[in-house]
Amino acid sequence: MSDKREFQSPEMGSVNVAPRKTRPMHADEHWGSQPWYEAPRGDPAIPEVYTYTAAMSYDPGDEVVFHSTATAKAWRLQIYRDGLEPEMVHEVSAVDGVFAATPPDAYRNGCNWPVSHRWTLPPDLRSGFYRVVSSCERANGARFVQHHFFVVRPTEKTRRARILMILPTGTWTAYNDFGGANHYFGVEGPNRDEPSPVLSLQRPWTRGVVWLPAGAPRICADPAPEMGDAPRYPMKEWAFANGFGQYYAASGWAQYDRHFVLWAESEGYQLDMITQTDLHYRPELLDAYPCVTIIGHDEYWTWEMREAIERYVEAGGRLARFGANFLWQIRLEDGGQRQVCHKFKAVHRDPVAGTDKARRMTSAWEDRNVRWPGASTVGVNGVHGLYASWGGFAPNGQRGFTVYRPEHWAFAGTGLHYADIFGDKQRIFAYEVDGLDYTFRHGLPFPVPVEGQPESIQILAMAPAVLAEDEPPGEGFRYYVRSSDHEGLVECVTGEVTPEGLARYKYGSGMMVHMTRGKGEVLTAATCEWVMGLKRGDPFTQRITRNILDRFTAATRG
Repeated sequence: MSDKREFQSPEMGSVNVAPRKTRPMHADEHWGSQPWYEAPRGDPAIPEVYTYTAAMSYDPGDEVVFHSTATAKAWRLQIYRDGLEPEMVHEVSAVDGVFAATPPDAYRNGCNWPVSHRWTLPPDLRSGFYRVVSSCERANGARFVQHHFFVVRPTEKTRRARILMILPTGTWTAYNDFGGANHYFGVEGPNRDEPSPVLSLQRPWTRGVVWLPAGAPRICADPAPEMGDAPRYPMKEWAFANGFGQYYAASGWAQYDRHFVLWAESEGYQLDMITQTDLHYRPELLDAYPCVTIIGHDEYWTWEMREAIERYVEAGGRLARFGANFLWQIRLEDGGQRQVCHKFKAVHRDPVAGTDKARRMTSAWEDRNVRWPGASTVGVNGVHGLYASWGGFAPNGQRGFTVYRPEHWAFAGTGLHYADIFGDKQRIFAYEVDGLDYTFRHGLPFPVPVEGQPESIQILAMAPAVLAEDEPPGEGFRYYVRSSDHEGLVECVTGEVTPEGLARYKYGSGMMVHMTRGKGEVLTAATCEWVMGLKRGDPFTQRITRNILDRFTAATRG
């Protein structure tokens, strides 16, 4: 008879309620004009605690080192394996609170807080995602709760699954603004208003990456706007109203990967788990698995990560990618403790630009200096896809995929026909998507040939997407992204922003594609929101996902 206690969620109840304070608001203020980031308050009158771990992933038996700062006299540490049946694995009821200041460049060079706790992982600990919950009591009856995580890698002794799930932690890092900046905005530069091309992993994750309450808005127009409605961005409004990171909805375990894990485990699939940092430094971890999967938003990859996946597939592995926005090359430095990505400014600021290492420039994969099409690895790319179903990006557009090759094995048992749309009620086609330049012949889509793009790619289903927000005028209309990404990517790919280049890349698509490569194969369902078809019970999305996982896990390597 098991003596395991019933799991009690550390997140229950009222959390993170600060004392009320009034401030003036000016008529021209809005969330876009005053972007925020998370940092410790450091006020001894308002208890709080923040914790991070020395590494992102560990083997069973490793020692986990925790670094913290706290204005609480004592705080509580709880660690549980997240999933369909969460399991508490370690608790310390009272850790002494020690305050340490947060450096102003913590986002770039780390927090450098003192060690607060050490824990040696049990030698038989299961692979998975482990939430680290630090909390303390406040006089107003609320608790301050902060989340971090680490991943336990599988070993030969602890491996359980035939599916290895890779967490897209390069993208999580790119959006993590804790301490002042991420790759999108921040306090860099002479005016303290620029993003940082260098991000440290020695810091906590901003609120919303690791944990979200049910009901936090997703990046999809829901409901669709009526005629004349001003564009809205509910995820930003909710983040500001509730004190979460302004990019919480764009990336992270809580928004994407966790939904897949809950569905997969409920269906009887076992998952072992690693991070993209493990993929970069330990590519041999792939070799034991017939199927590798990556979920949600996997925008940032290193050269080494791509090489590892392509070698794996060439040798007979299967990649099931239920995610999108394959776009940027990054570099990992200092053993993976620092991530570098100059993005649109790479040609001007990346130290390798103009050298014999220019192909390692941290720009788009389709950049004229990099020249490694994303389709080489995953069958599609972000430059020919990008945005759908929110803001000014076709907010009343198609929310599901149109089927073009229903005879493909991925659609077996679905009953789907040519031109049918699936997943629209569950809004699976949204936020960011990947596609290809394509042409139609006799009613069927075919990829336009590109050097370095596999010839075996089949387009199974697709829908339109756009690279810039359309901006029809209206009363009180105010747009968010506008044409900034459009112009930046055109300059990356062509070398300059011209009317011809803008016209060539303005419109794109999101695609579900299949390709063979060497002895293996890849199936990509290139939309960030694929997981919503699983969570919201779309029978077509669920059956297609089962078809892919069942075929890929039944395969033998080689």
